[in-house]
Amino acid sequence: MPAPNIDTIVSLAKRRGFVFPSSEVYGGLGSAWDYGPLGVELCNNVKQSWWRWIVYDRDDIEGIDSSIILNRLVWQYSGHESTFHDPFVDCRECKSRLRPDKLDLPEDAKASDVADLIRQKRVKCSNCQSTDLTEPRLFNMMFRTMLGAAAVEDDPTSLAYLRPETAQGIFINFLNVQTAMRRKVPFGIAQLGKSFRNEITPGNFILRTREFEQMEMEYFVKPDAEHSKLVDEWVEQYIEWFKGLGISGDNLQLHEVPAEELAHYSKRTVDIMYRYFPERPEEPRQWEELMGIAYRTDFDLRSHSSKAVDGEGTRINPDSTEDLSYFDETTKQRFYPHVIEPAAGVNRTVLAVLMDAYSEKTNDKGETRVILKLVPKLAPIKAAILPLAKNKPEIVGMAKAIKRSLQPVLRAVYDDTGGIGKLYARQDEIGTPFCVTVDHQSLEDEAVTVRDRDTWEQERIKVSDLAEHLQNRLKE
Repeated sequence: MPAPNIDTIVSLAKRRGFVFPSSEVYGGLGSAWDYGPLGVELCNNVKQSWWRWIVYDRDDIEGIDSSIILNRLVWQYSGHESTFHDPFVDCRECKSRLRPDKLDLPEDAKASDVADLIRQKRVKCSNCQSTDLTEPRLFNMMFRTMLGAAAVEDDPTSLAYLRPETAQGIFINFLNVQTAMRRKVPFGIAQLGKSFRNEITPGNFILRTREFEQMEMEYFVKPDAEHSKLVDEWVEQYIEWFKGLGISGDNLQLHEVPAEELAHYSKRTVDIMYRYFPERPEEPRQWEELMGIAYRTDFDLRSHSSKAVDGEGTRINPDSTEDLSYFDETTKQRFYPHVIEPAAGVNRTVLAVLMDAYSEKTNDKGETRVILKLVPKLAPIKAAILPLAKNKPEIVGMAKAIKRSLQPVLRAVYDDTGGIGKLYARQDEIGTPFCVTVDHQSLEDEAVTVRDRDTWEQERIKVSDLAEHLQNRLKE
């Protein structure tokens, strides 16, 4: 049974060193979080799983790491300066600031009718239920910064932005990657990295934050490719990848984004939704976006190209110095590739993984224990080496030697900070698949007890066979 709500994970995450509130010694900073020793390992394991699957296991995708701060013109021609806005309303009663899609709307209402509904006092603040709301206003979500030591705030030549997505760094490097790696369409470019959005209403732990990490890939195809079919294929592949991370298919569903809600660059977008809010009685409100797969057409490459023209023959981008078109040697045609974009977030994926892995089990004493049933490849620690008697130098020495011998092949830790029962419980709660106990008998038979996290079953394994045994079990 997954976690009953996000708050359960918040408590576990701080208690066990996955995620801490950022700047907590100064009262914190809204929706900013620091990943602790176990959290950084879990995030890295998710990212490594994605990178191996999307780059190493395929023959048609390359990786890059582009700059967080790009030339301002990138965001001008991508459309972000003029269109990357979110509407918001203010509640005059409780002073909260809300996105219109988070308001309590009448059942028969559409999001496009919010302004009229507010004037009619038919919309309620989701915090205090007041109908005294301002009309929606637009707010650009890009973080502004100034470049140069002598820059002043009102100097437009020094204005720059922290990137709101990693995708544009891929598009402006399309020709570099294609030429350097001698790639033919179709092929993809993947990138992992931080993005920043000045969200109006961040919240719900690490689900919606102003600083987040993305796993994006742009897949370049011919203009006459079956674009909608490709979107569906990538949706299916990502569903399977999420299931491979231990996320149940019952907690995943698809959402076809309506045409009126599509981003300015998208012709079709399918969101994969996760059940982040199982405690909500209304089933539609239980779901929130986990990731999106968009068909971006040739919008981006044309927007950044020096030779692309509009319907009247006028250059779209007079500032660009490169043409990002592609010449097909087989057909002898030049075109701007179209793009299928699967865009996932590390933070949202980690939260979904934690919620699905959460379970509780009652022991023989009637005590309820938390077990984090992470799939082995994501577990921050693969094996914990525990001495049964920490006051016995021989047992402690053997346990530490075993830990050192395992460290080159898997992530192992040594722990003697409590009784064996408490040590087991602690490792269960952080998702460690196996505990290895060194006891008095180990000194005689050179064997240890290996305990399974999920079943609590134990088996005796020779120390000489331990590394191979654990590695095989971790592959199951």
